[in-house]
Amino acid sequence: MPSHDEIYEKVKATLIDALGVDDDEVTPAARLKADLGAESIDFLDIVFRLEKAFGIKIPRNELFPESLFAPDSGFAENGKVTEKGISELRTKLPHADKAAVDKLAANPKVENVEDLFTVSMVVNFLASKLA
Repeated sequence: MPSHDEIYEKVKATLIDALGVDDDEVTPAARLKADLGAESIDFLDIVFRLEKAFGIKIPRNELFPESLFAPDSGFAENGKVTEKGISELRTKLPHADKAAVDKLAANPKVENVEDLFTVSMVVNFLASKLA
């Protein structure tokens, strides 16, 4: 199994290639959308590239659960993540930074969910997947 640093370096290289960002922009705390400019279509590309780089299969919605907040899910209401939604995020994204999830719980706007998708989250996901 690769070390945490080896996983980080591969993730960093993947994000630089996929998003066309500079080396110094990809830090553990960098948010994929807000800081690195990832768009919805980029998430599919990133997953594909990570699968190839690490020789694994990442099921749809496992790394980036985009369907979590569908209108009929009960996890969001009036633009805010419900308590049920926060609980589901903690379950579906155990690799997300706990402090970031707590921050989202304090200000549960749906658009703030994207702040959970950081470089560190991707590295933590892959470390658990490869363990």
